[in-house]
Amino acid sequence: MDEQYWVILKALYEKKNITKTAESLYISQPSLTKKIQQIEKEYQVEIVKRGTKGVHFTPQGEYLAQCADEMLGRFQQIKDRVLNMDEEVSGTLRLGVSNYITRHKLPQLLKLFREQFPKVNYKVTTGWSRDVFNLVYSGDVHIGMVRGDYQWPDSKLLLFEENLCVTSLEKIELHDLPSLPRIEYETDALLKTMIDNWWSGEFSQPPFIGMEVDKADTCKEMVLNGLGYGILPSVLIQEHQHLNRIILKDKKGNPIVRRTWMFYHQKSLETKVIKEFVEFVKKLDFKSSI
Repeated sequence: MDEQYWVILKALYEKKNITKTAESLYISQPSLTKKIQQIEKEYQVEIVKRGTKGVHFTPQGEYLAQCADEMLGRFQQIKDRVLNMDEEVSGTLRLGVSNYITRHKLPQLLKLFREQFPKVNYKVTTGWSRDVFNLVYSGDVHIGMVRGDYQWPDSKLLLFEENLCVTSLEKIELHDLPSLPRIEYETDALLKTMIDNWWSGEFSQPPFIGMEVDKADTCKEMVLNGLGYGILPSVLIQEHQHLNRIILKDKKGNPIVRRTWMFYHQKSLETKVIKEFVEFVKKLDFKSSI
């Protein structure tokens, strides 16, 4: 069965809806229905049943859908291996990257890499670090760049470290924090846990949340306009030296450090483009040069 049919099975199994699947694959509903019928004809089984709430997979359809990831992975391996036979570094590099790295580091990194390897293409998936971790663990991306100390069983490279800081426009004292408006923002679970654990170790009452925003960048902008304080990674405020900052410390007086890692599978270095990218990043001063 051709690769496109496995893509259809995977998408349909995830969405359980003909209309949404057709939209996600940029094909018409009649065309999608015809391709489903072709799959059923090839295997001589019914794979889905239509209902009022979408489609339901038959046991045979469930099995085929569960094979889709394996088959699509195999197709990608074959493409990578064929491209790897060439002397020149080419092919598609699949990257999973945390939100912060995508916004602040990745464009410059890919620009520098492309100057050396112009025939490389990229497929970038962005998300919270936990989601990126799962993508690289399952092999859906070649390389993952995550913020936080996740338990990774294979090869990894430390990209940079940063402190967590109570950040405000005006000077404030640590003991006054419970009564001051804090700007809360959405972030990954590991960072939230680090901040919550520090707070509960310092104060017996919860913070006064004066504002909730979507991300750390927005929090920083609110802090710059004097609307409250935020607890932010130092790398995010390094260009704003006028901001007041208090470094978070543990009970032993050591700064609380957040690390950013690059994760990859050692076996994937057999593919030329992945090996070159890993070696390229190893030579960079990731925190200051990009």
